[in-house]
This record gives sequence, structure tokens and C-alpha cells, in this order.
Amino acid sequence: MVQINHERRELSIKVVYYGPALSGKTTNLAALHDRFSSDVRGRLLCVDTKDDRTLFFDLLPIHFESGDFRVKIKLYTVPGQVMHASTRRLVLQGADAVAFIADAQRRATQANNEAWRNMIEDMRANGIDSADTPIVIQFNKMDLPDVRTEAEIRAAEERGNEPVFTSIAIRGEGVVETLHGLLQLTFRHMQRKYGLANILRTDEQGFLDNVFRNVDLRGTSMRRIGPRFERREGVR
Repeated sequence: MVQINHERRELSIKVVYYGPALSGKTTNLAALHDRFSSDVRGRLLCVDTKDDRTLFFDLLPIHFESGDFRVKIKLYTVPGQVMHASTRRLVLQGADAVAFIADAQRRATQANNEAWRNMIEDMRANGIDSADTPIVIQFNKMDLPDVRTEAEIRAAEERGNEPVFTSIAIRGEGVVETLHGLLQLTFRHMQRKYGLANILRTDEQGFLDNVFRNVDLRGTSMRRIGPRFERREGVR
């Protein structure tokens, strides 16, 4: 749950990257770490097993100033392996927003679906209402053979309520757009619940500007216009 400390003038937002094993959750965080300026990002903490799978979690903190508040956005991943179910549930505790990282390969459909069901169950177990929580879906590994087509992905998006993004996270493609889309939903959610604009003395666009002004946007579908950003149509 979002932590607002008026006395210390701090706001903390927890974002969790969830998905099946080897779908690219850690790769997303590593790519974001590379793109964010060292002035606003902390150290990327990775706890891996010998086979390079996440054992406990990854953590990437991002911080910036808004009005007289210091905002901290903490990005976590969960381990995808079945054996770490209890750890996934623990890491998901208190999440304010979730990015579900799916493997775009058709052979991964069952693993994606199982991970999605597990995520909903874990959210419920933590008292998190999935219907009232910002969630986006990212189909990663779009460079591999036998992946879903863009038309299939758009059709899947139309069947659900969550915005859908595509990515090749190992190349850093689509990772910034995914986070941007999720934080946009998160601001709107917190505005409805807490009146966030009044607390931070900024609107949605100002909030997003503060997050992404220190991001390398080369190769993304976003570009700067003065201090602000816009999405370029037809690019993802």
C-alpha cells in the first residue's frame, strides 16, 4: 500500500514485476537501471541462483522531488519458479501496482496463464483487490520464433481491462513504455484515492515528467518536447 509520510514529506510507491520463470522480469529491471540516470536511481539488487534465476527478488529504487515531497518508486521482481510460491506472495505484499511480464512465445501460453492465476491468488491473499489495482501486461521476447502476432496481442488486450505492451527487454525495447504506462495508471489510481496531485503539487503529466526526465529515451516510442513527453504513434 502506498506510504505517505506527511511529517517526513515522503511518498513511497511499490511496483512489482510478476510473471512466469524466465519471462524477462529481471531483464526489465536491468534495462531500466541502464536507462535511468545514476542521479535518480539506486543500486540494482539482484539475488540469483547458480542458474541465473531470481531466488528471492530484485530491487531497483528510483527517487525524485515533487513540490516539497521526496518520492521513492521501488521496483521489485518475484521469482517465477513454482518452488518459490511463498516468496512471490511475500514480495507482492503491499504492492501499489503490478507489471505482468508474459513470454510472447506460443509454447509459453500455459505458463503465462498459470502465473496470471497465481498472481490473482497472491494478491487476494495479501488483501489486494486486483480489480482496483493498476496492472499492465507486457509480452516480452518478441524477437524469438513462433511468438504471438501483433494482431493476436491486440485482440488479447481488447478482451481484458489491462493495457498491453510488447517488448524485447534484452535489447531494452518496450521496457520504458511499460513502466510509463503503469505509472500513469498508478497516478490516476492514487489521485482518486488520496488526491495525489494536491499532495505532490503536480498533475499527472508533471508526475510523469519528474520520473522520466532523467531517462535515456533513445530507441523508445517516447520523445521529449521541452520538459514534457509524448508517445510517437505507430511505434512500440
